[in-house]
Amino acid sequence: MPAICVQHLRKAYGDLHAVDDVTFDVERGEVFALLGPNGAGKTTCIEIFEGFLRRDGGDVTVLGVDPGQRHEQRWLRTRIGVVLQELAVESFFTVRQVLERNAGFYPAPRPVDEVIELVGLREKADDKIKKLSGGQQRRLDVGLGIIGNPELLFLDEPTTGLDPAARRTTWELIRTLSSEGTTVLLSSHYMDEVEALAQRVAVLARGQIVASGSPTSLGGRDQGQVTVRFQLPHDVAVTDLPIAPSHVDGANIEFNTDDEVVVLNRLTHWALEHNFALAGLSVTRETLEDVYLALTHQSADPSEEALHE
Repeated sequence: MPAICVQHLRKAYGDLHAVDDVTFDVERGEVFALLGPNGAGKTTCIEIFEGFLRRDGGDVTVLGVDPGQRHEQRWLRTRIGVVLQELAVESFFTVRQVLERNAGFYPAPRPVDEVIELVGLREKADDKIKKLSGGQQRRLDVGLGIIGNPELLFLDEPTTGLDPAARRTTWELIRTLSSEGTTVLLSSHYMDEVEALAQRVAVLARGQIVASGSPTSLGGRDQGQVTVRFQLPHDVAVTDLPIAPSHVDGANIEFNTDDEVVVLNRLTHWALEHNFALAGLSVTRETLEDVYLALTHQSADPSEEALHE
């Protein structure tokens, strides 16, 4: 059974359909990214999955139970972890104290010292929360999310405010949790993060799923046009190239093609035959961010977006 199973989910606020006929599954042990611009319906979906918001229609199961049933919610909340966008604990607690307190809410929590080590707060373990930097508080958020050793972890923008090193540490932690069997539902506006972590992605726009699949195939980006770039060797004319380029900017040459194998073969064969170096040679496809922006058409009215969330 999937960790999360969603069939024809609907939620409306008056005449506004925040979530409109949404269907998808999240398999156990995978990192699944739920993406969308502000107002797309992500928060509504996640709050329904967590049992904090009642749906208007459709079927939802989370870890095999209906989160909308009140008698199931206590059981469910001991088996899920939630990392919100902002820290919501008393600032006069130390890191260790707040983790110890929250560990008591779960039947089989992770050891507190292990969590402190995992989130990189060993040197701050006995510091009060009010003395932590923004990035350190964000690490504590993640620690609070995993202290219960959850089967399912909801991560809402988990690396906001972290420096590059801390972001990579958090990525490794997420990969470790997934490899240990924890299911992760990730929401992030960082497309490099999504591409690095998620096995599958669903994109919401105006309350509906507009695309789903792996990050490499989303929106057909694995089959789209490729751009080949390099710098023209010194004393070589553009007309000497074996193929006419799509664009020339001084010594910078660019080819746009649907068949990169043929183009690369002809270019590299020509370069080797004449002993030319193709400095800066690169092959790039449309980025995940490009595909995401095209899918979501980020043109929703701000007031409409606010109502969705």
